[in-house]
Amino acid sequence: MLESRKIFLVDAMLEYFSNLSPISNGFIKEVKNNSHAMLVRKNKYILSPLDQNVSVYFVVNGLVRGFIKEDHKDITTWISVGNEFIGAIQAPSQSISPSIEYLQALEDTELVAIPNAAIQMLYDLYSETNIIGRKILALQYHAACERSILARIPSAERRYEKFLELNSFDISNVPLRCLASFLGMRLETLSRIRSKLIKELN
Repeated sequence: MLESRKIFLVDAMLEYFSNLSPISNGFIKEVKNNSHAMLVRKNKYILSPLDQNVSVYFVVNGLVRGFIKEDHKDITTWISVGNEFIGAIQAPSQSISPSIEYLQALEDTELVAIPNAAIQMLYDLYSETNIIGRKILALQYHAACERSILARIPSAERRYEKFLELNSFDISNVPLRCLASFLGMRLETLSRIRSKLIKELN
């Protein structure tokens, strides 16, 4: 990746921060010194249980899913289309340990990794980090609540309709098997529901 592109990606993350709170020159310097821009090719893992879960990632552009494996099956737990932070599950008090989730790029994805240790240092040194962290946590909590509600809708068709209501992004790039897994239904069920809705719109 060209150095100019790496700078662009880190700057995109800094712009995201600045939209949440004014940021100081010291904060900017530390973020630039401790962040790592990445390009992850389609279908490659950003993180897996083979890796130590030591960073969070800001997705600048691309498409990422989080998933776990249960009984040799992939269970998609979330989907990100960019301009947000992602990471694997980790208890706040937990020491560094392997991830229990896989983070996978579903298309070529550009992101920025920032270590958890660097984030803690920012909290200790720069007061704006507390504002930024609180606002990001609120966004993440809201998204988690939406996923929780979605998972409890008993009708498969209504789950799909609610998913469309909650998400304005183009889902055409999301593999149907991943979407079906996320919505807790068989691929055949999702295909049938989509075909039915398309007919109703025509």
